[in-house]
Amino acid sequence: MGPSYYGSLYSLCSCDSKSPLYWLGISLKFLTRGLLALIFTLFFQTQLVAEYLYKDEIVHRPAFTNEVEKLGSELYQKTGIRLLLIMLRELPDGKGMLEYERELLSQFQEPTIVLTFSEMNKEVDIETNDTSLYEYFNRKQVLSPVASPVQAFIMALFYADSWDQFNELRQDYGGSILPLLGQKAKSEQVVGKYAGSMFNGYIDIAQQIAKSKGIELENDPGDANQEAIFYVKLLFYGFILYAIVMIIRRKIYRMRDTNE
Repeated sequence: MGPSYYGSLYSLCSCDSKSPLYWLGISLKFLTRGLLALIFTLFFQTQLVAEYLYKDEIVHRPAFTNEVEKLGSELYQKTGIRLLLIMLRELPDGKGMLEYERELLSQFQEPTIVLTFSEMNKEVDIETNDTSLYEYFNRKQVLSPVASPVQAFIMALFYADSWDQFNELRQDYGGSILPLLGQKAKSEQVVGKYAGSMFNGYIDIAQQIAKSKGIELENDPGDANQEAIFYVKLLFYGFILYAIVMIIRRKIYRMRDTNE
C-alpha cells in the first residue's frame, strides 16, 4: 500500500505541465514538505522546552539548559521545592520585577522560588510564593554586590556614614551573582557572563537549600563555581593594592618636591 501511494504521487508529478493533475502533484509535494517541516519544528521546540530554566530569552545554549535542568530536577525530587531560573530580555508590558514575579508564582501550588534576571532593566531578584522558604537560604547574601569580607570591610570604610551603617556594610558579603555580573566583558562574551553569573546564583541557592534540608545533590558542581568568585576577588584586591601603591608614590613625590 505504501509503495503504490508514492508511485501515484510520482505519476501525478510526471503528468503534462498543462494538466490539472500536474498542478495537483506540485501542490501535494509542497504540502508534504510543509508538513514535514512543521513536524520537525514542533519536535525540536518540544525538545527545547525546559522546566526549571523556566524562560530563556538570552542564552539559548543547550549545555546551560541541561545543567540547570539536572540540578533543578534533583532539588525538586529530594526537597519538594521548585527553583526556577528566568532570563528575560526585558520585563513585559512595563511591569515591575516584583509584579512580574508574583504573577508568575501565583501559577504554582507547590513551594516555588524564582531567580529572575532582566537584561534591559538591569535587575536581578529572588522571590518566593511562601515566605517560609527564606528559612532555607540567605536571599540577602546571594544578592550581595560584594564577594568577600575583606572587600565588604573596605567598602564600609569608604561609604559608611555612621557606625551602624559601617557594621551593616561590613557584614554584607558573599554575593554569588552581582560580583560576576558587574564585571566588564567583550560583546561576544556578554551572554557567557550572564549565563555564568546567574547559574552561579542558582547553584548557591540550591546548595543552601540542600544543606538546610540535610541532603546531598549529586548534580551539585561543588566548589567549581567558586573559581569565578576567586578571580573577582583577585581583581578587586589587585585594584586596591594598585591604589595603595599609587597613593604612597604620590605622597613620596610631594614630600620630595617640598624638600627641594
